[in-house]
Amino acid sequence: MSFSHNPKGAMNENWSYWEKENYVKNIDFLIIGAGIVGYSTALSLKDNNPSARIVILERGYLPSGASTKNAGFACFGSATEIYGDIQQFGEEVVWETIALRWKGLRKLRSTIGDKNLDLQINGSWDLITESERELFDLVCPEIDSYNDKLEEITGEKNAYSIDSRVSTVFEFNNVISSFHNRLEGQINTGMMNQAFYQTIIAADIRVLFGTEVNEIEQFSDYATAKTSNGDFKATKVAVCTNGFANQLLDEEVKPARAQVLITKPIENLNIKGTFHYQQGYYYFRNIDNRILFGGGRNLDKEGETTTEIALTEEIMQSLERILKETILPNTNYEIDHRWSGIMGVGKSKKPIVKKVSSSIYCGIRLGGMGVAIGSLIGKDLSDLITEG
Repeated sequence: MSFSHNPKGAMNENWSYWEKENYVKNIDFLIIGAGIVGYSTALSLKDNNPSARIVILERGYLPSGASTKNAGFACFGSATEIYGDIQQFGEEVVWETIALRWKGLRKLRSTIGDKNLDLQINGSWDLITESERELFDLVCPEIDSYNDKLEEITGEKNAYSIDSRVSTVFEFNNVISSFHNRLEGQINTGMMNQAFYQTIIAADIRVLFGTEVNEIEQFSDYATAKTSNGDFKATKVAVCTNGFANQLLDEEVKPARAQVLITKPIENLNIKGTFHYQQGYYYFRNIDNRILFGGGRNLDKEGETTTEIALTEEIMQSLERILKETILPNTNYEIDHRWSGIMGVGKSKKPIVKKVSSSIYCGIRLGGMGVAIGSLIGKDLSDLITEG
């Protein structure tokens, strides 16, 4: 008989008896990804199956994709985005998508609570530059119809309006007007993640961080996830890794990296709300007397179709230039920190909630709207899994 030290063996060789009994054996539902969708799927499965053993696997020490790396926008559709999407996808698809986002935000609020989200409804502004004057002229006549459609979805009147004083109020440069959405808000995604985690633990759901899934194998009546910490066998496996999903599944979803920076606190900062710039390719907001600013993926869409957590000089320089010339042209500030996150996108804006095989399911391709729709996708995925 021989023994070897193999803490990351294929068959969990270094697990203790207690660890195997509580984290590895008799798993009913195995969730891959501890983000908004993964947590929401697990909680909904527990509601539907109170006695089930549920384990969540997460590759990072915190959610590795976008759930804790995003800008914290509680948004559902800027005016220029709606206009552009209608041209590409048609009215029916666009308004169905916006209804999904609105319903999803309400689901997130009911699950976590506004206080735990630090939800602030400060409104959003879709900023228009001189080069976008033609687009502005095309969207303006549509505002009344957008308001009518949104009232049907939300019950709220006159969500959208034209705000030509935005530069005067917030001291922006190179901005000629804007479309204001009074219903959109902002959240603290760190607080959201902590509240999710506490709810998960209270529901007796296990979470294993630092466990990367390399492969999922389907067998006759179960599936096995092969991971950096050994194999996990489960009756049902749900892939909730969004932008990383194509590493495990052959589905129409691609990674999309988003790069972000944040300033140090700025004395007397008067910018309050969420802002979309250059048709949403750039976005910024206030947080703790700072400006959080991200975007620029349009500068190198091919290069940003990656799961590499990194920053690029081209995009960072673009963010710094716009921050200095447009957002804070008359303010002294310092950049404090930079990071990136990975979204999941595709040719369609419709998420993929699907039964892949007899034991494998997925809830992916959130299209940069994880905050808005992640909770609802988790609920829909749970229902699909429970139905079998």
